[in-house]
Amino acid sequence: MPNGALAQNEAYFFLEEDGQRKKIRFHDYDEIYLRPGLYEQLFYDRLKCESPTRMAEWLSKAVNDAGERTQSLRVLDLGAGNGMMGQALAKEGVARLVGVDILPEAKMATERDRPGLYDAYFAGDLTQSKSDLLTELSEWKFDCLTTVAALGFGDIPTMAFINAYNAIEKGGWVAFNIRDTFLSQEDDTGFSVLIRAVLLSQKMELHRMIRYRHRYSIDGEPLYYYGIVGRKRSNLTTDVANG
Repeated sequence: MPNGALAQNEAYFFLEEDGQRKKIRFHDYDEIYLRPGLYEQLFYDRLKCESPTRMAEWLSKAVNDAGERTQSLRVLDLGAGNGMMGQALAKEGVARLVGVDILPEAKMATERDRPGLYDAYFAGDLTQSKSDLLTELSEWKFDCLTTVAALGFGDIPTMAFINAYNAIEKGGWVAFNIRDTFLSQEDDTGFSVLIRAVLLSQKMELHRMIRYRHRYSIDGEPLYYYGIVGRKRSNLTTDVANG
């Protein structure tokens, strides 16, 4: 149903289920993942989300333009959800694919709907710089990080992104998208400050920055994002998020 001027992370819909009418926000991913096919119906069939396909293609193009092969990438997919980005990456033929999401429901949905897509999938918190999960991830020797439709709106904490970024090898590829308004100087929230700092610093070499329609809002308005592809030059430090 139309939500008027509600913010993107406050938009909601009503679901008729077992004779009950339930209100669910579009960012209540735990609730959405519990219901097979609901995520795809909402975001892809109705709201025409294009980000996984576009981001995977732009990443592959940047890698190929650099004289390298997408088929050799060892990818960490942060905020993997139910595997939509992983599915797009698999079509590009990446060598290894590991998903991480803080929600156990995301892992459950991926194993239910796309079994065998990832070489491994972890439900866990990456906000701590030293953890068993980060130690295990380091053993994969990732040379690519992707995070799509997951930055901002409180979905992924800034420290989780920093730790995931630092988990990939120097010279590795980074591909993510972010709402266009998050890059304005007026936005001083954590992720806005972090991403602007990354783009303006020497910690990442920018290869692609493309403004495009991510999807439509529930009211039919286009939501524009920037798709960003770059190469890691050095690790991020915690002070980067503070500007």
